[in-house]
Amino acid sequence: MAMYETLRPLLFQLDSERAHHLSIRGMQLAGSSRVLQDAVHALCGKRDAQPVKVFGLAFRNPIGLAAGYDKDGRAWRGLASLGFGHVEVGTVTPLSQPGNPTPRIFRLVEDESLINRLGFPGEGAEAVATRIDATRPHGVVLGVNIGKNKDTPLEEAAGDYTSLVETFASRADYLVVNVSSPNTEGLRRLQAKRELEALLGEVAASRDEHRAGRHLPLLVKLSPDLDDDGLDDAVEAITAAGIDGVVATNTTVRRSNLASENQAEKGGLSGKAVRERSTEMVAKIHARTAGKLPIIGVGGVFGADDVKAKLDAGASLVQLYTGLIYRGPMVVKRILDELDAQHTR
Repeated sequence: MAMYETLRPLLFQLDSERAHHLSIRGMQLAGSSRVLQDAVHALCGKRDAQPVKVFGLAFRNPIGLAAGYDKDGRAWRGLASLGFGHVEVGTVTPLSQPGNPTPRIFRLVEDESLINRLGFPGEGAEAVATRIDATRPHGVVLGVNIGKNKDTPLEEAAGDYTSLVETFASRADYLVVNVSSPNTEGLRRLQAKRELEALLGEVAASRDEHRAGRHLPLLVKLSPDLDDDGLDDAVEAITAAGIDGVVATNTTVRRSNLASENQAEKGGLSGKAVRERSTEMVAKIHARTAGKLPIIGVGGVFGADDVKAKLDAGASLVQLYTGLIYRGPMVVKRILDELDAQHTR
C-alpha cells in the first residue's frame, strides 16, 4: 500500500486512459500462468475471507471488481489474483466499436473520483468469448456485463442483448444487463417501465433457452439518477420478469460539492463523489423488495466502512473500480483485513 502511494503521483502524470491500458497489460501478464496468478494472490489476496452465497453462487468474499475496468476480458485472471471474490468484465457489445472520442477519462484527484465518457469501446462479443474460454482461476466468480451497440436503435436493442445472452450463457457465472450507462445516447430510456418490461421479458426468455441445464443468474444495473417514481417502475419491471438481482449503481451525471477543475467534463462520475447516493439507492431497493431481491452495491467503495455501509443498507455483495485506481492493488486485502478486525472487536 505504501509503495503504491509513492508510485501513484508518477502514474497520475500519465494520461488516464494510457495509464489504464498499462494496468490492463500488467494484469494480463499476471494472469498469463497459474504460477504468476498464485504469486500475485499470495501477495495481494486473502483466502477464505467472509465467504458469501447469493444467486445460487458461492463467492469467496463479498468484494468484486465492477464492470468497466476490463472491458474486453483481457486481464480478468490477473485481476482475480488481487483477491476479488468476483470479477465482472465488460460492458460487452455484440460488435466491436470504438466508443466516444478521446480524451474520455478524467481524474478528479481532490475528490478521489473519476469522470468517464467511454461509450462502451470494445472488440465485441466474439473476442471476449474467446478470451474467457480458457482456464478459469480457482475460486473466482466471473460475471459478464452486456450492452447494446451505439448504432442499434432502441427499438431493436433486445436483439443485441439476447444475442449476448446466447454467446455468454454457457461461459459466464452470471450476466448483468446494462441499461444505465450515461455515455451511450438514449440507453437510460430503457429503464422506463414499459421499455424495461419488454426488454427483460425477451432477455429472460433467451436466458432460459440457453442456460444449458443450470440456473444462470441475470441481474440489471441501474442508474443512481433515477427518481423515486422511476426506481419504483424499474424495480417493478425487474421483479415481474423474475430477474435474480440488481447492481446499484452505475455512474452519475449529477455534480455537487466537487473540488476538481475536471468536474465540468461530461460523462459518468464515479468514486467517492457517488458513494452516498449509491448507498441510498441500495437501501431504497432493499426496502421496496422487502430484502427479497439480492443487490450488488457499487459506488465509492474505498475501505471497510464503505463496504459495511452498503451491506448494512441491504447489499449482499459490493464492487469497486475507482477505489482500485486510488488505493492500488492491495485494496481488497486491506479491506478484508479491516472487516476481520471489526468483526473480532
